[in-house]
Formats: sequence, C-alpha cells, structure tokens
Amino acid sequence: MALLQPQNRPHYPDYATAPTQHHFSPYADNGGSVVAIAGDDFVVIGADTRLSAGFSIYTREQNKLFRLSDTTVLGCSGCWCDTLTLTRILNARMQMYQQEHNKIMATPACAQMLSTMLYYKRFFPYYISNILVGLDNEGKGCVYSYDPIGHCEKATYRAGGSAGALLQPLLDNQIGLKNMQNVSDAKLTLERALSVLKDVFISAAERDIFTGDSILINVITKDGIQEDSFQLRKD
Repeated sequence: MALLQPQNRPHYPDYATAPTQHHFSPYADNGGSVVAIAGDDFVVIGADTRLSAGFSIYTREQNKLFRLSDTTVLGCSGCWCDTLTLTRILNARMQMYQQEHNKIMATPACAQMLSTMLYYKRFFPYYISNILVGLDNEGKGCVYSYDPIGHCEKATYRAGGSAGALLQPLLDNQIGLKNMQNVSDAKLTLERALSVLKDVFISAAERDIFTGDSILINVITKDGIQEDSFQLRKD
C-alpha cells in the first residue's frame, strides 16, 4: 500500500483555536432542608444548619429560620443569596404594614404577601424552597408551602429543600397516617410533633449530604416562639 505524500494528506482543522463555550448560571444551590408540622394550637418548624455548595461546606451553624413576627416564621433553603434578598424585602414590607396600619400583619396575610412577591419575580424567580408557618386568626397552627413562582398551598405538615423528597413520604405516614390500616386518628400533641421532627431529620442526615450538623427548631404557640436545637451527624 502506497503512503500518502505530505501534499496529498487530508487537512484537519486546528481544534486548539476553536471557539470555547463558557457556562454561567446566576443560581447556586446551597442545600438544606426545612420541615414544619402544625397542631390545633401550635406549629413546629425546623431547619438544618449546614450551608454548602457541592462537596464544600461553608458553615455548620447557619440559621435558616427567619422570624417575621411573634406568630410567624419563615424557613428557607436553597440559594442563600436569594434567601437574604427575599427576607430583607419581607422584613421591610412587614415594617411598612405595621407603620401604616398600626398593627402586626397576621400569618394568613403574610402568606398571601409572600405569594405575590414570588409571583412578581416569576421571570427570574428566587431559587428558594419556602415554608411559612404560624398561627391563624383562630389560634390554630398553619403551614404554607410555595413553588418558586408563588403558588401557595396550606397544609398541616410539609417538608422542603434538598431532602424534601425523602422526608415528605415519612411525614405522610407518621403525621398524615396515609397507607396505614387499623390506626386511630388521635390528636397530634406537641411532644409527638417534636419527636417526629427530630426523627425525620436524623433519617435525612443519613442519606442527604446537604443536610446535617444540627437542626434549629422554633415552636410557635399563643405564648410566643420558643427556640430549641438538636445535634445531627457532622460528616
């Protein structure tokens, strides 16, 4: 077989000078999980304290629960810069409402305001999993969950964040008593809610690398907000 002469060899392009694609995303997922459980006269919300990006942990002591009033708390997980922006605007609007109406905004009104704020940013939404909890006008616990563009759903329990898909079925079983037979629909007590909340976070820390270190818990009753903490695995 005859060899090709240099002048007859095919010409291949120089790929070293080809255009290079540069990727940029304005969002970052800093992980974290939020769980909320409501009862007849209380509501419990907990969030882990790990703030991470990929396999890097920025801090192990980040509080993701934001107190909006004496009866309303917002839990956020996801993009931390969007969380700081959203909560700063929320606090400003809460203060404006108080100064204009001479009263503190109720939890249902705050939930509606958050929904409109998220929908306002629907073309460049906040990359956050929001769960807002508090006491309604009758003193009963309520939980509001949102999608990124503001759709709001009221429930008695909800899980969100990086481990939300792992935790929601467990809450459906233990709190909602779904897919269970021969069980009594007993009244949910505060002690039971706290026990389930800690158990689901222990399970999440075993499976989700973005959830861990510890959880901060807020218990909202007619007497105010009580804070508690619980240690998780730190690896």
